[in-house]
Amino acid sequence: MEKILEKVKTHYNKNLPFVIYNKPNTDKIIGLLQQNDNLFEVKDFNEKGFVFASFDGNQTYLIPENQSEIISANFQNKENSITDIQLNSPDVTVKNQFEDLVAKGIQAITNNEFKKVVLSRKETLNLVDFDLINTFKKLVQTYPTTFVYCFYHPKIGTWLGATPEQLLKANEDQFHTMALAGTQKDTGSNVVVWPKKEQEEQQYVTDYIVDKLKNVASEVLVSKPYSLKAGNIWHIKTDISGTLKSSSSLQQVIQLLHPTPAVCGLPKLESKKFILENENYARTFYTGFLGELNMNNKTDLFVNLRSMEISNSQAHLYMGCGITKDSIPEKEWEESINKSGTMKRILENRE
Repeated sequence: MEKILEKVKTHYNKNLPFVIYNKPNTDKIIGLLQQNDNLFEVKDFNEKGFVFASFDGNQTYLIPENQSEIISANFQNKENSITDIQLNSPDVTVKNQFEDLVAKGIQAITNNEFKKVVLSRKETLNLVDFDLINTFKKLVQTYPTTFVYCFYHPKIGTWLGATPEQLLKANEDQFHTMALAGTQKDTGSNVVVWPKKEQEEQQYVTDYIVDKLKNVASEVLVSKPYSLKAGNIWHIKTDISGTLKSSSSLQQVIQLLHPTPAVCGLPKLESKKFILENENYARTFYTGFLGELNMNNKTDLFVNLRSMEISNSQAHLYMGCGITKDSIPEKEWEESINKSGTMKRILENRE
């Protein structure tokens, strides 16, 4: 692994686009090193390469397979233990602003504007002696059950993440996706009890995805919900798979799924409108999607969660919470603090 990481570092120092990533529960690092600094856009999802798309759907970019050197290496994963660090909360003003936003979302749900909305916030940390490639390596070793990536394009920016949520896996007419919702901090027990609020939220997400997929699939299979651990956070997960109709395209399926209820809300259009009008910051690529597009005739896409953008010696962290009628603003704030810890544990050298 060290040899290809050095190669990526050299490429980065030349200001050339690249992505390097590790899929969940695998011991292989894959990289695409683009040989020019052109910015390529996805037009119809028949392209081949690594896709990087925004939350609002207005920016869908590609590191093309045919414009890149593809590298890979196996490694022995020595999983880092995840120690609980003391997380310094943002100031009271930030806390109050987020809780006010959540309260506004709850009121909109009470007014029957939508059933669920996912509201997020941005937090900025100053970095000292930051090393991008070593940070990626730490993410791989610390979060082996997630999709870990490092993406750079001089015309887009630098992003890192360790996301537990798959958007879509497709191979010819077979597909797999998931419904992921609910959050609680790991307490050391493998027995996880989920409150009614989280169970209902998970069912909303599952029902929505299954209902949408019936438009493009001849068969849809749904597993029972189960608990999934990602780092020091537990979620509820349901596996959804099936067979696409011959008349359905990959583009149709992606547009049906993105943005999912787990990062946007239900119904999609109404909750998305509320987010864009009330969050007071631009998500850009946070809660967008990324991954392999038609590489080796397979597509493997993930939702851009547990992510951060690196810019001018600062890390911009993003974290969101699913809001339903039973949400409590203060508890949602605490959940956002827990989620921010995923990236903060990696950024040891900071002011």
